[in-house]
Amino acid sequence: MSHVEKVLMAPQGPQFSKLVQGYWRLGAWDMNAQSRLSFLKAHVEMGITSVDHAAIYGAGECETLFGEALKLDSSMRDQIEIISKFGINGIATGANEKRVSHYDSSQQAILASTEHSLRRLGVEQLDTLLVHRPDFLMDADQVAEAFTKLKQSGKVKHFGVSNFTASQFDLLQSRLDMPLVTNQVEINPMNFDVIENGVCDQLQQVRVRPMAWSCLAGGEIFRAQTEQAKRLRETLTELAQELGASSMEQVIFAWVLKHPSNPVALIGSGKIERIKEAVSALALQMNTEQWYRVWVASKGFGVA
Repeated sequence: MSHVEKVLMAPQGPQFSKLVQGYWRLGAWDMNAQSRLSFLKAHVEMGITSVDHAAIYGAGECETLFGEALKLDSSMRDQIEIISKFGINGIATGANEKRVSHYDSSQQAILASTEHSLRRLGVEQLDTLLVHRPDFLMDADQVAEAFTKLKQSGKVKHFGVSNFTASQFDLLQSRLDMPLVTNQVEINPMNFDVIENGVCDQLQQVRVRPMAWSCLAGGEIFRAQTEQAKRLRETLTELAQELGASSMEQVIFAWVLKHPSNPVALIGSGKIERIKEAVSALALQMNTEQWYRVWVASKGFGVA
């Protein structure tokens, strides 16, 4: 099994592990604090040192559960890179009732969300903070001012975005003296949006690595009965045999990581055997023709 290397996310940016462990489902893993710590240590031992969180995951519960595990062995904090996100406000009840979920990238909301994440995680600093979704009311100057305050206070080292278009990325970057270090976007064989709409082109231009989420399309590749999914399963099975992979899952991770924007890939599983499967995908050598066979299977037609 390969050992996961660290890669530079952007000029003057942080280093993340090439595979990132996502904790958005942590509340459903049915682990006690010691089991959560053991899971963290197991994937760190493989080289997966970057962990992905967000204020909205489990309405904050996932950060709290992770913080409880981290508290059992505080030495682990120095061995990992903690990424979190802000900006999605869910519906609440009581005195602070909200009638609809909404985005909020105001300076006050950014500072408050970050404080809450730090408290839940039980740490003094985030390695990277991301805007979770584009806010149609985003005032880039307010976001930049909040980022500057968080940087100067030592509460956040680096900043990035998630699910941003190229123009939204450029707008926010134009207000910052520090580089945005990533754009966390969906990349999988069922969704080519960011490959086709210029997002990955722009990231490649400025030498910023995307963080690829939903690499397995939420499992739809394996269970959907659409013609697209059936074609993909057939092609991925053929490629697994050609590449010596043990699963379609490994082939998909190899396919995502081959893109020249040089993404790092998020893993969402809480099962250590599936983490090992993803790590083994790093050893696969997929060629250009094989990458396009996945593209053709997904699209249902060949290139012109």
